[in-house]
Amino acid sequence: MTGTDRRGDVVVGVDPVRNWHLALAWAADEADRRGVGLRLVVAVPPPHDGQHPADTTRHAARTTAGREALRTALDWARARRPAVTAASALFDGSPVAVLTGQSRGASMVVLGSRHLSRTEEFLSSGSLVVPVTARAECPVVVVGDAEHVTQEPAYLVVGVDGSASSGVALDLAFEEADLRRCELRAVAVRQQPVFSPHTDDTLFHAERRLLAETTAGRAQRYPDVRLTHEVLTGSPVETLAQAAEHALAVVVGRRGRGGYTGMRVGSVVHGLLHRAHCPVITVPDV
Repeated sequence: MTGTDRRGDVVVGVDPVRNWHLALAWAADEADRRGVGLRLVVAVPPPHDGQHPADTTRHAARTTAGREALRTALDWARARRPAVTAASALFDGSPVAVLTGQSRGASMVVLGSRHLSRTEEFLSSGSLVVPVTARAECPVVVVGDAEHVTQEPAYLVVGVDGSASSGVALDLAFEEADLRRCELRAVAVRQQPVFSPHTDDTLFHAERRLLAETTAGRAQRYPDVRLTHEVLTGSPVETLAQAAEHALAVVVGRRGRGGYTGMRVGSVVHGLLHRAHCPVITVPDV
């Protein structure tokens, strides 16, 4: 999906029992920048899962809490961005399935992060971040910490590894930087080779040339975006997280060259969702 096609609503998941303000603020601001609608969504899990008896009392309480949270959040979003057309919807169903379904035709899906550990992530029934990021049909934004809006000059970071996935991420990163009137840092991370017939300088210049070639056409389409290229050495997750330490956000493709075969979310994405201290924007493959 290209920038010119991305005209659907910004969808934001609202958690009735946890603070939703950061994610909703990000989503409302993004909808305002793009001139699109804002859709607030609460999903109430079914009263039974096939292994446990139906708990209709608990389900009713969750439904009531969901409606109240949506009402409060909708008022808050409209007060923050009055020009944005905002609506809300409550669904019965698995939150992962509901938000994945809502991603079809959306500009992006925005989620708050509970900063779960890796163990909690797989054991918690409330963990949405990884499965929604893996399955969504549009970019997914995970907002665990606020944007670093006081950083001057403001900038976005995009990870580039030469894969088709990172190319799509680069498209969105340029689009976001143009909308925000901020700088864009295109970062390629190479791990120190154990053995290579080429010198370190040769590899560095080859990576830098590839990075420049990959960004060249896109830079022409966005002449107002100040672009910098960086080739850094180290762990991709740690290096990108450090490069984005004071960024508005870090943008990555869902699966890059360094992912494990069979993973629906690449290892770099998975690591950044736990490590980055800024919003993480993950872009699905074309």
